[in-house]
Amino acid sequence: MPDGSAVTDGSAVPEGSVVPAHRDGNVLRWVAAYTASMVGDTVFFLALSWAAVQHGSPAEAGVVTAVSAVPRALLMLGGGVVADRFGPRRVVIGSDAVRCVTVLAVAAVLFAADPGLWLLALLAVVFGTVDAVFMPAVGALPARITAKDQLARVQGMRGLAVRFAAVVGAPLGGLGVAVGGSAAAFTLAGVLIAVSVPLLVSVRMRELPNDGGTTARDGTAWRDLRAGLGYIRRHRVLAPLMVAIALGDLGFVGPLNVGLTLLAEERGWGASGMGWTLAGFGTGAGIAALLLTVRGRVPHAGLVVAGAIVPGAAAIGALAHVPALAGAVGIAVLVGLLTGLSGAVCGALLQTQAEPAYLGRVTAVAGIVSLGIAPLSMPVSAAAIGVWGTGPVFAVSAVVCGLGGLVALCAPHLRRAELPA
Repeated sequence: MPDGSAVTDGSAVPEGSVVPAHRDGNVLRWVAAYTASMVGDTVFFLALSWAAVQHGSPAEAGVVTAVSAVPRALLMLGGGVVADRFGPRRVVIGSDAVRCVTVLAVAAVLFAADPGLWLLALLAVVFGTVDAVFMPAVGALPARITAKDQLARVQGMRGLAVRFAAVVGAPLGGLGVAVGGSAAAFTLAGVLIAVSVPLLVSVRMRELPNDGGTTARDGTAWRDLRAGLGYIRRHRVLAPLMVAIALGDLGFVGPLNVGLTLLAEERGWGASGMGWTLAGFGTGAGIAALLLTVRGRVPHAGLVVAGAIVPGAAAIGALAHVPALAGAVGIAVLVGLLTGLSGAVCGALLQTQAEPAYLGRVTAVAGIVSLGIAPLSMPVSAAAIGVWGTGPVFAVSAVVCGLGGLVALCAPHLRRAELPA
């Protein structure tokens, strides 16, 4: 069907009767699966950190916890090709199953023996490698489980799932460690990931038109990768959108992850003050996700991206000059609200602007920008704060972030981009 309402089990949604995503059982099953998987991820990384600290020095533990990011960053573009060639549903189910089996196997070994850091490092590498395939496939799924005009709402629901995982996952992981050590926490992570697999199997997929893209088995994987990168580079909305995302994340990640810790120490807020400020970020982002879930569509989406990034950047710069903790928490709520809104709308634009055949590769490039490039700002921010202090570094971060909004304003096709009505 031209409106993409056909589904792979032979049934179809009659035209004009599309159920809103937040009341669609098919979408809710996907959100439940995604939430369970994300909570499992949070528990997994807490268990990995704890086990690494117990088995090695702080430096060795840092290497173990960071090593999963290497294959994820290096292989994610290839993961996007895999998702497009074999279909995101199959790839998500397969990769989730591999993650589950791997974590449970390590938990069993830890219950029976004390193998040391090498097993934890191997687990981190395997997990990061599978994540490189899993994440692009997850990003390519929303367009296949609901209509285009519901994708903004789905992005809001996905944001709520991420916030829920962040709030619930850490206490669950801590409980697992307290009850049975790292082995119990890994077991809990594996069980949570296992819960997502049957839910994913039950999700029905819509058959999307190819829209002129490459088919699943045309040419080699390398040719598909080059075709995907070329497609993004030539696209009048996706190309500037990727630049805007990159600049926004570069300006945001450093202050949030490193600068905030140093700012709390400088102001005398302590760990609790840093925690309250981080909670402010999370609250603002959660409000943005909830608003998008309820509203379902944001008019003038391209302008909203720019209109949220620019004041959000100004708020980041102001955060370093607020003496009182209460003021910092309030600004953090505003930053979380604006960046959460811009991030969700960017995700919806990626979903609706990209041709179905390229969704995996488009998601992979966006993931590389956010998870591969943006984290590089953390050590740079820390070193710069040591030399110039928090104020100038937060100001530079705000300028970099604001440039992302200016890119969105100056790119006419992105500025005029709309989400489907």
